[in-house]
Amino acid sequence: MIKSVLIANRGEIACRIIRTARAMGIRTVAVYSDADAKALHVRQADEAVHIGPSPARESYLVGAKIIAAAKATGAEAIHPGYGFLSENAEFAQAVIEAGLIWVGPKPASITAMGLKDAAKKLMQAAGVPCTPGYLGENQDPAYLAEEAGKIGYPVLIKAVAGGGGKGMRLVEAPADFADALASCKREASSSFGNDHVLIEKYVLSPRHIEVQVFGDSHGNVVHLFERDCSLQRRHQKVIEEAPAPGMDEATREAVCAAAVRAAKAVDYEGAGTIEFIADASEGLRADRIWFMEMNTRLQVEHPVTEEITGVDLVEWQLLVASGEALPLKQEELGINGWAMEARLYAEDPAKGFLPAIGKIEHLKWSGDRRIETGVKEGSEISPFYDPMIAKIIAHGSDRYEAIDELQKELEQMELWGLKTNQGFLYRLICTDEFEAGEVDTGLIGRELGALTDETELIERAALHGAVAQIVSAHEGYAASRYRWYSDNEPLVEGLSGDPWQQAINFRLNRQVPISVEVCISGERRTIKVPSDWNDVSANFEAYGIGHMVRVGGAFWYYVTPYRAESGTGHSAHDGDILSPMPGKIIAVEVSEGQAVTKGQKLLTLEAMKMEHTLTAPFDGVVTALNAVAGAQVQVEALLARIEAGE
Repeated sequence: MIKSVLIANRGEIACRIIRTARAMGIRTVAVYSDADAKALHVRQADEAVHIGPSPARESYLVGAKIIAAAKATGAEAIHPGYGFLSENAEFAQAVIEAGLIWVGPKPASITAMGLKDAAKKLMQAAGVPCTPGYLGENQDPAYLAEEAGKIGYPVLIKAVAGGGGKGMRLVEAPADFADALASCKREASSSFGNDHVLIEKYVLSPRHIEVQVFGDSHGNVVHLFERDCSLQRRHQKVIEEAPAPGMDEATREAVCAAAVRAAKAVDYEGAGTIEFIADASEGLRADRIWFMEMNTRLQVEHPVTEEITGVDLVEWQLLVASGEALPLKQEELGINGWAMEARLYAEDPAKGFLPAIGKIEHLKWSGDRRIETGVKEGSEISPFYDPMIAKIIAHGSDRYEAIDELQKELEQMELWGLKTNQGFLYRLICTDEFEAGEVDTGLIGRELGALTDETELIERAALHGAVAQIVSAHEGYAASRYRWYSDNEPLVEGLSGDPWQQAINFRLNRQVPISVEVCISGERRTIKVPSDWNDVSANFEAYGIGHMVRVGGAFWYYVTPYRAESGTGHSAHDGDILSPMPGKIIAVEVSEGQAVTKGQKLLTLEAMKMEHTLTAPFDGVVTALNAVAGAQVQVEALLARIEAGE
């Protein structure tokens, strides 16, 4: 049995592997880059080795450094996790040649399934149904266009070495084929060093169905049933579940048997996933489900399979890598209930899912459901890696209970400090189509506007934030910072006099209309609270100088009082210099305490490969400066504050 393992990965999957290894009595070694020096996986491992600068190409993708770290620490095995080098056959071979144990399939199996065209030919020979298309060697554009016409539009052009949604183009008409082909080939060459493509029939009502398979060195191969990963955004999975909605036993038996044949065709050992595309226009039918590709590693979504089968897939990986046989036979495996996984990301759905970077100021899970994460409160989300925060896994006796459990976690969890897709996920699983199990890979695209529009939610949050400030004022909570109005007439600020009495009256539910100036999402708003206001559909928590307000089930907004400095004519918020987007500060031109004039250059931000100059909004003094050259900042981060002069 393996006694020690190095995890050639980071984040949640590294933490996931460490947890199982520790339970098995296996010593763990982590590797980390500069950006991950304080990461959770580094703290959890028994030992950790620094392997280079923050960019993955200089650390996590350098196989020689990882093998050297294993040798230096006496690790017997290397577990690649997913991503990075997990499907790199050359790295797997180098690990074996170094005298170490590779926790994964044979390099030959990885190679066999690595190129989509070769893999499909292999699958056809093994009797695995494949999507109609062209897999030939002739890459002449005119010939490919002719083949596309034979297949029938719409078609998909796919890079044979592609993955992760890259090197893929949908073509709906012959006139668009040439441009799409050229674009696909350029991206394939840049991303994979191989511009060869294949062409497939595009399925109009596609479902993404995949089957978890597992093999050992004794010739045994089993399946652990299917998962449905149809909810995708730009070919990236968002919600996964197991089993697949609408899958009857006959179809399940046929698809899972095909997956086992596929694994046996490449003499597979370890955890793998056979991905299928299904034409669900007439429901899930075995004769309309075709092989797409094989992922020769552990999948991100493996927890849903673990939840319905009771199997620890990482434990099986370590057992098989140690030379042991699979712990269970096919007839001993079964489905228990339903499981779902939601991928929580640091990103802003309302801004095209722009990644968010920065510090997680506050993080609290309900404690009632499985969470796979590599971060904790105080962790930094860096710009160097995938911005996944966590995977939220819910299990129930049936699909409805699993949905309910997932909804509850999204409602109950708290994460403040940077923008996430928490509310987006909640809206998605509350759609009628999802609740009915009528999902396909185009659902998010079709409903994107409704899923990402936060206009009404921001209005509600501002109102609730205003009320939160009013009812907090009777306890003296930052009351001197508020500007209150009654019937649009300004009231004197402070803890005594009219505004104080107004707040007390409001809290006692008296009929007194009050307006409050607040700031939400960087914008000033004057909110008039109706005298008959009694909406209790939101939650709010005191945070900093304001409140975190939850509306719409799982959308959090930070609402602060809009402060005014008497006699200046400018609010303090007018002088808040906020980052317009995530980026890197490349120059700071002023210092704290320095006098500045309107339009004077304060600092320069580099974002989206462009430089953005931020200037003083009026004459004044720099009273706060948080910007440091070289620092990465998140959207709406407070970089500096200018206060107007006398």
